[in-house]
Amino acid sequence: MNPPPAYWVHHLDPFLIHFSGNLGIRYYGLAYVLAFVGGWLLLRAAARAGRSPLQGEAIDDFIFMVVLGVLVGGRLGSFLLYDGWRKIPSDPLSLLRVWEGGMASHGGFVGVIVMVAWFARRRRIPFLQLGDLIVSVVPLGLLLGRLANFINGELWGKPSTVPWAVIFPLSAPPGTPVDQILPRHPSQLYEAGLEGALLLAWMQWRFWRTDVMQRQPGQLGGEFLAGYALVRIIGEVFREPDQDVTLILGLSRGTFYSVFVLVAGVALIVFTPKKPAGSPPPA
Repeated sequence: MNPPPAYWVHHLDPFLIHFSGNLGIRYYGLAYVLAFVGGWLLLRAAARAGRSPLQGEAIDDFIFMVVLGVLVGGRLGSFLLYDGWRKIPSDPLSLLRVWEGGMASHGGFVGVIVMVAWFARRRRIPFLQLGDLIVSVVPLGLLLGRLANFINGELWGKPSTVPWAVIFPLSAPPGTPVDQILPRHPSQLYEAGLEGALLLAWMQWRFWRTDVMQRQPGQLGGEFLAGYALVRIIGEVFREPDQDVTLILGLSRGTFYSVFVLVAGVALIVFTPKKPAGSPPPA
């Protein structure tokens, strides 16, 4: 009889620099910083190439509003969409303790949409054009965020015996011997590859190598929403549903909410008007 495979045990430190207690520089926070800086650099590159309606300080203002939308929307989404609201009456300050984790990508999307709509109206820029611009860089944040989830040892996958399965000590009650902890899919890495690397490559290729933004404003945004929903649903197949969060119609919360994202994406692709070839870009 062959001996059982030796699975890698997750013991990564969530801190890049640890001062004391919960004080320090976490990889999770660093992922957000790198995502926003990377997005800012990509938007500036688009502006220099004449492929963006934003120039100069407008890019800085836009990134600031996107950051606000991600942080507020993601935090509120984690409480409203994943039952975190249940602990607010007994611990109202939990909503403000962002260093303890708890960000929902679907909530972040809503926050970004609201801020993009506000910015577009204030600057008199077509909303769909601005939406196409921001989705070209959003997957970078998803990629870095999922890698940070893996480093934190959170949002692990379902039990598995595949050779690359990982033992996450946090998935078992404290004090459980390592040899009694079930190995699991490293679903965070699956999602990093699908939601992050794959979508980023597709968005950047479409943005730089095609005239989709000029021909059909909203198409790129629709492709992002539909693509994200599909790969998120695939990722949810391997991901362990969040503890203490009830299923909806037998589906995980991530899958259920992604259905609506998929519908919105398909609607944008199908119903946004397509301009004839040779049409000037929108002002």
